[in-house]
Amino acid sequence: MICCIVMCTCVDEVSAIVLDLGSHTCKAGYAGEDAPKTVFPSVVGSIDQLGIDDAVKFEKDSESILESKNSVRPSDSDKSKAKRKLYVGSQALGYRRDHMEVLSPLKDGIVVDWDIVDSIWDHAFRERLLIEPTEHPMLLAEPSSNTLQQRERTAELMFEKYKVPALFLAKNAVLTSFASGRATSLVIDSGGGSTMVVPVHDGYVLQKGVTSSTIGGEFLSECMLKSLESKGVIIKPRYSFKRKEVRPGEFQTVDLDFPNTTESYKLYSQRVIAGDIKESVCRAPDTPYDESAYANIPTTAYELPDGQTIEIGADRFKIPDILFNPSLVQTIPGMEGFANSASSNRGLPQMVIESINKCDVDIRRELFSSILLSGGTASMQQLKERLEKDLLEESPQAARVKVLASGNATERRFSVWIGGSILASLGSFQQMWFSKAEFEEHGSSYIQRKCP
Repeated sequence: MICCIVMCTCVDEVSAIVLDLGSHTCKAGYAGEDAPKTVFPSVVGSIDQLGIDDAVKFEKDSESILESKNSVRPSDSDKSKAKRKLYVGSQALGYRRDHMEVLSPLKDGIVVDWDIVDSIWDHAFRERLLIEPTEHPMLLAEPSSNTLQQRERTAELMFEKYKVPALFLAKNAVLTSFASGRATSLVIDSGGGSTMVVPVHDGYVLQKGVTSSTIGGEFLSECMLKSLESKGVIIKPRYSFKRKEVRPGEFQTVDLDFPNTTESYKLYSQRVIAGDIKESVCRAPDTPYDESAYANIPTTAYELPDGQTIEIGADRFKIPDILFNPSLVQTIPGMEGFANSASSNRGLPQMVIESINKCDVDIRRELFSSILLSGGTASMQQLKERLEKDLLEESPQAARVKVLASGNATERRFSVWIGGSILASLGSFQQMWFSKAEFEEHGSSYIQRKCP
């Protein structure tokens, strides 16, 4: 009993840490603040030490890696992972290295590589926030589709390796709902890896109404990349050239050759640029995209890192419209391989209506009138207006459709994190934490009771 009292006072005095590991970026910071302290990529660079001939280097590196290996449930796959060196954070990834692959720890929002997740958490705590995890309660955002095994593994890592005093796992959609001051809403979370439509009622996710699509920001960036390549635009990654000043104000680009650069690193570097083009020039069209109507649309200029300026016309509207009409993917050269999987996805308005129809009749009206947009992809210009327009045409007459999105793009992008920041700093929330004492007494499965 004494443990619990001590626990509560600890939680009150020390600010909690809020962590949101998304498929594109990891957001971390202090509860009670209005934006995350640090945001960095969720992918990491990985060099397989066995692939390097220099045996001495391998000896040294694997020793240091083995020392820092997580102590939770070492499996055979973990032992093989000990033979690789991981590079985390924008700076480490921005530096090109021979044989460095770019890997993601997540697939469809679910963790497939705990070793990488561990290195990302470690980077967030020790390199970015400069905190000692043993001194701070942790609130972690999780996808609505998270499994029991995933939750238990999270609890084990947090309590056994990082020795946190307390933990809470909250669903992404619930946090977005809290961020807008609502307990009931329909959350459209469109991030890097996917788009989810999740009904939230009285602070709980209604699992039966969850619908998802594999189309997210990274897929749209890939479409942009392929579409530009089909028009003869070569996007040179930043590491592949250097600019030399030949005369004052006049630059010449010199190509550099790095034969040991992996395909995944080259693609990652190109996607960073394609993603920036997408965010700079794209906007959702007011009406469904039509090739002939947009043929003579004025173009927008964009300067690539190597100095060449490209003009982007119809693609500014076509790429975002894939969210509304996934079959458009078939018209993008080079994306034919994805055409089948993409066209099996529904457009955003259909996903919303399908999700609401799976919920009880008596809350449908409330869901229609509080549709929330969250995530980086949902921050696209004109997306809110277009979605509202389409839903008004397709929804029942009695429904009052209202799509709500923060006017501030930062708030929309980080709404999950902001919801976590609000929740973890509420006085009434402090008794909700899953404490270390409870973990030691009941084990990791108790997370289901503490964090429903």
